[in-house]
Amino acid sequence: MLKIGLTGGIASGKSTVSAMFKELGCYVLDSDAITRELFEPGTSVNAAVAQRFGPRVVAADGSIDRKILGEMVFGDPELRLALNSLVHPAIKQRQSEFLNRLEASDPRAIGIVEAALMVEVGTYSDYDRLIVVTCSPAVQRERLRARSALTNEQIESRIASQMPMEEKVKVADFVIDNSGDIEDTRRQVKKVQSQLLHH
Repeated sequence: MLKIGLTGGIASGKSTVSAMFKELGCYVLDSDAITRELFEPGTSVNAAVAQRFGPRVVAADGSIDRKILGEMVFGDPELRLALNSLVHPAIKQRQSEFLNRLEASDPRAIGIVEAALMVEVGTYSDYDRLIVVTCSPAVQRERLRARSALTNEQIESRIASQMPMEEKVKVADFVIDNSGDIEDTRRQVKKVQSQLLHH
């Protein structure tokens, strides 16, 4: 089985690219969805985050308010490290479980784990291949503006808090440039998938 890591900068289009790989028959795990589950009320991660960051980050329904938490950690590298140390071990465990289950059920599968901070935390080296999704800075800012109510200042601080795209590209086996139209991206995804099939 091939274990593939998929990452990219904020608003680069990781989910769009993941969905295309899924359509082509790859199995995809979205680490962001795991984080949402881990932040639900009643989980040990929820309790640990609430304890470390205080009642301000707990929403009315008992889940962790990602927006407030994001505002707290984006500008503070120390708090971001603290959050990662609480959340990443649980995410990594879920990723391993997904890949192990997949390998047991379909040894010829291509299993893709999509995660934003794979290069930053070093887990990209756990995979057979790494795909990095990029887009131009202008497109990245445009997408962030369109999908969120962030101010320009917040957008810049979120982009600045992540590793520069060119650093991620340095460790990539495949780069998919998602700046153009959807068909252009789809062509690139198909090309990468066919290379993975013939590895």
